[in-house]
This record gives sequence, structure tokens and C-alpha cells, in this order.
Amino acid sequence: MVDVVFLTANGQKVAAQAAPGTRLLEVGQAAGLALEGTCEGQMACSTCHVVVSAEWFGKLVPASDDEEDMLDLAAGVTRTSRLSCQILLDDALDGLEVRIPAEAHDMQQV
Repeated sequence: MVDVVFLTANGQKVAAQAAPGTRLLEVGQAAGLALEGTCEGQMACSTCHVVVSAEWFGKLVPASDDEEDMLDLAAGVTRTSRLSCQILLDDALDGLEVRIPAEAHDMQQV
């Protein structure tokens, strides 16, 4: 299992676990976090935007040009922003820490 820590906009830490190969989007959704993923991981929206902690960012597979283009549409983007649908967990990411931007709203939870 791979451990992940999500930091919410109000500072709450939410710990989660998933099997290697699981997309970070699915882990966050299973934990009840505001990661809408409107396009269901097809990289056609930016509603699963997360900010990866700087110490973990370099361990990720680099973002594709298409992902970079979608991030241009996300609110609150930073240098270490990624789409959680594009992060596949593996053993090297055990302990990964990401922040859910304050601008994130899951309209499916309204």
C-alpha cells in the first residue's frame, strides 16, 4: 500500500492509502475530498487540481503538454500544481503530501 496525506484548505490532514497503480484522484475521492474530477480522469478539465508538496514534486513523472494546458485553466495554480488524475501512485510516492486548493469545490457533494 502507498500512504498519501492530503491537506485541506482549512488545514486538516487526511491520511489515505491505496494500492500502487491507483490514480491520486480516486484516492482523494474515496477519502471524501473536494476533488470533483468532472471528466472522470480524461484530462478534459482541471477540477482535480492539487498542489504537490515541493519535496515530492520532483519524484513525479513530469506533466505532459496536455496536462500543462489544462492546468492553465485551474484556479490557484502554483509551480508544483498537478492534475491528480495524472498521478499514478507507486512505491516511490509512499508518503506523498498534496494540498487541495482553497478554490476547489466538488459540485457533486452539494
